[in-house]
Amino acid sequence: MADEKRNFILRCPRFALSLCEACGTCPTSGGGKTGSTIHHHQAERIMTNERTKNAISRTELKERIISVSTEAFKTHGVRGITMDDIATQMGISKRTIYELFADKEALLEQCIMRGRDEQEAYLQSVRRTASNVLEVLLHMFLFSVERFHSVSKKFFDDIRKYPKAYACITEKQRKDSENMMTFFNEGVRQGIFRDDVNYPIVHMLLVSQLDRLMDDDMRNQYPIVEVYESIIFTFIRGISTEKGACELDRFIAYYRRNGHSSVR
Repeated sequence: MADEKRNFILRCPRFALSLCEACGTCPTSGGGKTGSTIHHHQAERIMTNERTKNAISRTELKERIISVSTEAFKTHGVRGITMDDIATQMGISKRTIYELFADKEALLEQCIMRGRDEQEAYLQSVRRTASNVLEVLLHMFLFSVERFHSVSKKFFDDIRKYPKAYACITEKQRKDSENMMTFFNEGVRQGIFRDDVNYPIVHMLLVSQLDRLMDDDMRNQYPIVEVYESIIFTFIRGISTEKGACELDRFIAYYRRNGHSSVR
């Protein structure tokens, strides 16, 4: 009977701690101040471990929800997915999702921020190994093309209807714009980009063109990847030196050989 009592208390540290605090004795030691102190600390450690495990589980669950939701939004669009759909797919209650995310737009924001962080991590890894800035830009071009291929047109149709989430995208574009000026300057020093170009102006033109990717008319008339290719390749060729243009041509040849036939 004593063993059963001891096991119960060790399984229920909050109960054990409350007894220690109430009477100053430890129910598992037969009384005594020293035993109370020792087991009081033991119960506290168990409770701390439990809270840590719960926090880890909660974090893992949140990351899983973001992963599942990201794929669902990309495949079916944002409006085509409900919190019920996500809960059913994950085998959890909708209430559990709402405990972690205020609403669907808050969840969508987290999905976009996850993608933004992944892109930034990839950029930094490429910069560590690339021989010049054009190589970095072309790697990032491929990264973006792969993402465009994995995202349905419905997602782009829907995203503007969620202003907070869309703001995450525009904020990323603004930061990318600031980084681009650094790339241009490095490219000039490396002999990849021309030194007779007004880069602030041509960069504004590039941003304006990339904004068209989100236009309904453009996306309804042409595949988004084809529009993106045309913008990026034309822009890079226009600012490249002969050295840069040769490297771009080699990349386009590689790009075509690997099945990207929409490059003209």
